[in-house]
Amino acid sequence: MKKLGLVGGMSWVSTVDYYRFINEGVNARLGGLNYAECVIYSVNFSAFVSNNTAGKWDDTFRILRDACLNLEKAGAEAIVLCANTAHAVADRLETEINLPIIHIVAATAAAIKGAGLRKVGLLGTKFTMEMDFYKDKLASLGIEPIVPATQESRDFIQDTLRDELGKGIIREETKQSYLAIIDELIRQGAEGIILGCTEIPMILGQDDVSVPVFDTTRIHSDAAIAFALAD
Repeated sequence: MKKLGLVGGMSWVSTVDYYRFINEGVNARLGGLNYAECVIYSVNFSAFVSNNTAGKWDDTFRILRDACLNLEKAGAEAIVLCANTAHAVADRLETEINLPIIHIVAATAAAIKGAGLRKVGLLGTKFTMEMDFYKDKLASLGIEPIVPATQESRDFIQDTLRDELGKGIIREETKQSYLAIIDELIRQGAEGIILGCTEIPMILGQDDVSVPVFDTTRIHSDAAIAFALAD
């Protein structure tokens, strides 16, 4: 079994899900008392969010690079960035560390293509929805993403991810607002919905939505399991 290096804390709430999903997945495949070999480096969420909001992506890069280098020193054989937004600097990280990065967008695109879909709605932080790193990666892999059309909707998702879900706070009214945004994306032709922030699955899932949803936390965890157990 290969040792995984998880960069967590973005937020700690979803990092708990990663740890649980990866360990459950390894045990489901190997049985007995087998669980994942992994090391977690949890960064300060406040610094991560503050840098991103201020457009200080070089500072975000340095935080994540230092985390990756520490995981490498601890014996990790691959990096799992436990947040969609963190992948804004994934390409840069790959040039400065000696470990593969298990990329959340590549894994998600593979799941979408496996479902036979091409046009999907993308929910996530405003950085994931508004910057090019996520949408361009999807497009390069044959997926057409669409995001909520209004700034009001994108800001609402950003604010609730930061101030509610990132703290483990679940509100029914927030869920209903997310579902209204999803319904609008479906009316615009979305064949599926990417839950493109690792906190979103805390508030809604497949049973809530009429088209396929792609839970990036589970998809990414499954990709990490596949790497760890590959010959």
